[in-house]
This record gives sequence, C-alpha cells and structure tokens, in this order.
Amino acid sequence: MKIGIAGAGTMSSSMAMIFMENGYDTLMLVRNDKSIARATKIITDAVNNKLSQGKLSAEDGDRILASMQFTTEMTDMADRDIIIESIIEDLPTKQAYWKELSQVVSEACILATNTSGLSINKICEGVKGKNRFLGMHWFNPPHLVPLIEIICGDETDEESAEAVRQLALSLGKKPVICQKDALGFIANRLQYAVLREAMEIVERGIATPEAVDDAMKYGLGFRYALLGPFEVTDLGGVDVFYKICKYLFEDLSDSKVPQDMITDCYENGRLGVKSGAGFYDYSDGRDKEVVKRRDELFVKMYETFYENN
Repeated sequence: MKIGIAGAGTMSSSMAMIFMENGYDTLMLVRNDKSIARATKIITDAVNNKLSQGKLSAEDGDRILASMQFTTEMTDMADRDIIIESIIEDLPTKQAYWKELSQVVSEACILATNTSGLSINKICEGVKGKNRFLGMHWFNPPHLVPLIEIICGDETDEESAEAVRQLALSLGKKPVICQKDALGFIANRLQYAVLREAMEIVERGIATPEAVDDAMKYGLGFRYALLGPFEVTDLGGVDVFYKICKYLFEDLSDSKVPQDMITDCYENGRLGVKSGAGFYDYSDGRDKEVVKRRDELFVKMYETFYENN
C-alpha cells in the first residue's frame, strides 16, 4: 500500500515516520522547500532520538532517512492508495484542500483527515467520492499513543473504514471505530467533559489544579490506563454507580461556554508549554523537562501495559 501524507507539521511528519519505519512507501505532500526542511528535521531528530535510546537499529535508521519523499504537487499523489491529511485545524481550509485533492487522485484512493473534532460530513462537502472519505484521528505524540480513532461520515462505506482499521493494526496501533459523525468523536468528548468538570472544581474552590491533577493521575488515571468507564462501572457495581448518578449528576457542570480560568489563560497568551505558561509555569527550562518526563513515562507505560495487549 502506498501512503500519502498531506502536511509537514509535527503530527504529519511523525505519522510519516511511523509508516516509513513499518516499511510503507510514503510520500509527503507539502507547500514549499521550507516545509520540506521542517519535516526533514522533525523526522531526523526523531530517528536520532530512537537511535540514542536503542529503540532503532542503525540499519533501520538509515533506511528511514533514505526513504523520505516529498512533493509540492498534488498530482504526484495520483498513485497513492490512501492519503492522510494533517494540515491546519480550520474547516474552510480543509474543505478547499480536499475538494481540490480529491479531483486528482484515483477513484480507489481512500481519503482520511486527521482532525481532532471537526465534522467529517462538513469537511467532505465538496469531495469527489464521499464514500471513501473518513476521519483518521491520531493522538499526540503519535509515536507513543496507541489509539487511532476512525470516524465514519454519513456516506463512508464499510470497506474504506475496515481498510483503514487494518492499516492501523499493521502499525501496532489500537484503532476504534466512531460509527457516527459527532463533534469531538469519542476521546475528545470524554476529554473535554473531564476538563470542564476539572475547571468547575477549581473555580468553586473545591480543590487546586494540583490536587485535581493528582486525583486524576493517582486515582482515575491509574484505573483508566487499563480499564474503560463501562468496565470500571461493572467492576464497581452498576447499582452503586446508578445511585451516585442520581444525586451527583445534578451538581456537575453543564457549562456551555469555556470557563473563566481557561478564557483568562487564552486571552492573556498563557497557552501552555508552547508559550512558557498556562495553568502552570514552564519558564526556565521547565517546558523541556515536562515534555521529556511525559515521553519517558509514556514509553514505560506502553512497554509495560500495551505492547503485547
């Protein structure tokens, strides 16, 4: 299977590297020479990092670097079996991009968008061959997080969804099918429900951000690393959870707008690690430290719990 990756950012470059590492003929569609240089650096740095950790042989590292292919012409994607787009998360931009790209690829080519939560049906409004269009949502960092969401639009056929599921499995990923197009799909609907309640807890003075994060890491997150919410409920007792639902649901946040604490961060440029501050302070090298620690812990967790499951 010939893979096409549209985009040259961190996500698209990491995705391309994963495909190349697994022996797939991978061609990256980028805007210009600057984009090629950016993607080349991201992939080269990732390969060197794996080499230094002993997670990649020198032979495989050389093979990956030698197999990098780039083009700035959409028509060069005509021989691809699947194209995965990971450009800016903006609906009009994605719509225009796919409208043009779907006209120049083969009719058999599967078209996949790596969106975090935009409507699949809306993205493909102008696409030629909506039956082969779907969402393929990877999670950052893609080389460490096992999950891939496959999101079906109203016209996506089962054959295309199953082909992408099998492709994800061949990469050692854990694919799940989102059978209906819904904003946020599965994971982000869960993630943002948790975030909304986390901010509610802090704004009501129930606990600090540090306490909320610790409650998640050492309690809920500890369980959810291996069990889903339905499994947790069955193990704890449906009767117990039902009775708690009866009194707790009415007190949980149902805010329809972003809360003050995240709005304040956004409006004042505290965008998290990328800007040196968010809910926490990441100045004086803390940004690099927190990313390094995250990746190290993700690797350990993956090797311990997921690699053979």
